Amino acid sequence: MVPTQAVTAGLRQAALASCSNGKASDSSALKKGQNSLNGDSSASGSEPTYAIGLEAPLSGQYAGLGVNVQYAVQVAVDQANASNSFGFKVKLINGDDLGDPAKAPAAATSLTQDPAVLGVIGPTFSSSVLATAKIYGSAGLAFITPSATNSSLQDQSFAAFHRIVPDDNVEGSQAADWLQHRGVKKLFVLQDLSAYGKGVADTVAAEAHKDGVSVTEQGLDAQTTTNYNPMAQTIVSSGDDAVFYGGYDAQAALLAKALQSAGFKGIAVGGNGIKSNVFTTGAGTAGNGWYMTCGCQDATVAPQSKAFAAAYQKTFNTPASTYSPESYDAANALLTAIKDAAATGAPTRAGVEAALNAIDFKGITSEIKFQSDGDVAASVQTVNLYQQRDGAITELGNVRSEN
Repeated sequence: MVPTQAVTAGLRQAALASCSNGKASDSSALKKGQNSLNGDSSASGSEPTYAIGLEAPLSGQYAGLGVNVQYAVQVAVDQANASNSFGFKVKLINGDDLGDPAKAPAAATSLTQDPAVLGVIGPTFSSSVLATAKIYGSAGLAFITPSATNSSLQDQSFAAFHRIVPDDNVEGSQAADWLQHRGVKKLFVLQDLSAYGKGVADTVAAEAHKDGVSVTEQGLDAQTTTNYNPMAQTIVSSGDDAVFYGGYDAQAALLAKALQSAGFKGIAVGGNGIKSNVFTTGAGTAGNGWYMTCGCQDATVAPQSKAFAAAYQKTFNTPASTYSPESYDAANALLTAIKDAAATGAPTRAGVEAALNAIDFKGITSEIKFQSDGDVAASVQTVNLYQQRDGAITELGNVRSEN
């Protein structure tokens, strides 16, 4: 995640420079790159053009994760347009929700009111899904979230909901089991009161308690807390062997620095919300040794992601990151559903929704086929374990195999 709009602008400018092959004077190349980022891929030839939407935080404090998603979806769109592999051209329409559930409905409404949009990738955050799912459902507009993991989403009977990553019940329970296997007897669970943070923290606490671990759980509002020193002192004074943080990267970085200052010597773990360069940069050396669980793949090392990672790096001059491979798969699954729906005529939103519900798509992260509740099939859900070492987050493997 990127903490400021200024940094996000810098990422966008780097991407534009890459698209222009580093030639600032090449105005046509610069315009092409800018149009790509803005979702204005123009059609050529006689193929029809269909639009897909993206809802993600593209500015503000959570833009880092949103950019991971946006860039990956754009790679899929650009490849589809270049290869004509689907038999139609694709236009990407971006909706910026800032990762804020109060602003998410406006982004969703804008996408649903565009009749050209046949499906949506996103929202990125669980709170935004909760704020917009009924809007998408009422419009009959299917959406696939590549990253929202709250474990209640699949139980809401949202008509258009699809998700391709394991939920927090899966991730949290496996994280707790891993901690128990590491010999943890006393666990301090801290969560940020968000839909995501509370969900994963509650699951970790419940599973750890079931495993026989003594658990203390507290909440600390990420929106109003900037000083984590008192909480760090509380954690150290508890004498607990380990701490699990349910929340996001910028706040986890503050916690890591506070824990280091307080002399915490135990195991420190966070959920998928902290796996980012914002945590790495913000925490500095205090982040070294921290573990992260994530139902996501490291595109920079997974063999099946090699071609995608190379295309992402070439286009945007930055490596693919958290939830980039999943977003790429979500986009290609949606495009495949549009192709299937177009087999009998011009595709409609209802036809795309039906095709998506029936899809069996082999992506670079896993096989994508949806259960009746919108979640990806349990048989293909995988949670990986990561650790920050020497300022870099490294994948250790399936968290179950690390027990």
